[in-house]
Order: sequence, then C-alpha cells, then structure tokens
Amino acid sequence: MNRWLSSLAVAALCAGGAQAGPLDVFGTFVTQKEGSHIRISDCGDGSPCGVVVWIDPASVSEGVTPETATDAKGDKILGLTMLEGFKRKANGWAGGTIYNPKEGKTYGSRIKRLDDGILEVKGCIGPICQTQHWAPVTSTSGTAD
Repeated sequence: MNRWLSSLAVAALCAGGAQAGPLDVFGTFVTQKEGSHIRISDCGDGSPCGVVVWIDPASVSEGVTPETATDAKGDKILGLTMLEGFKRKANGWAGGTIYNPKEGKTYGSRIKRLDDGILEVKGCIGPICQTQHWAPVTSTSGTAD
C-alpha cells in the first residue's frame, strides 16, 4: 500500500509540473504581430526581462536585415530589452513596462502565463490595456542566442 501511495504521489508531482503557472513566464515566445522572438529570463533579481532574440527577415524594410533593423530612436532592435521592471503578484507579473520599437514608446505592462502555455502580454496607458497572446517557440531554429 505504501509503495502504491508513493507511486501515486510521484505521478501527481510530475503531472503538476507539466502545467505552467501564471508566474512561469520564462522562455522564448513569438510575438503576435511583429514577427520576432522574445526571450524572457531573470533580470538578476528574480523578475522577468524580455529581450528581442530573433526578427523575421520578411518583417523588416527592403534593404534592411534583422541584424541592422532599428527602432524609432535609431537603436538596433536585435538584443533590445523590451520587457522589464515587473513585480510579482498572485496571478502574474505587473507594474512593468513594454517598449514598442516601431513607435519608440514605453507603456505600462502586465504579463502572465495562461493554462495553455500562451503568454498573455498587456500594454497599458493608465487603465486602458491592449492584450496580445504570444505562443512559446517550440524550436530554436532561427533564434539567435
């Protein structure tokens, strides 16, 4: 009986670990509209930071490569930190910022992982937010490290 209970407990732990919680936002995600990959990792203080690690060549202007693509301020987009400053909340991360390279503007942001593994990203001006859903990147091909 004890062996059976131990096996059941191990199986429950393994099954529970497969589902991401709202605070598990770390990984590489493809943006909803912009054709880029954002790698979210620890900023060094336990909070998430998101960096552009890949840009779809089809999404840049003619004569521009992903490596030379720049934002509205003239800074290179590849390697740019676009998510930072988040505080842990019970149901995700809030109080952070998201940078829009096309506009060169920074907005308030909240992020959380949904039950299906999708990252919900909100960019906000005051109480009004726009929501995007970023899918996890399942292959590292095409993603710069």
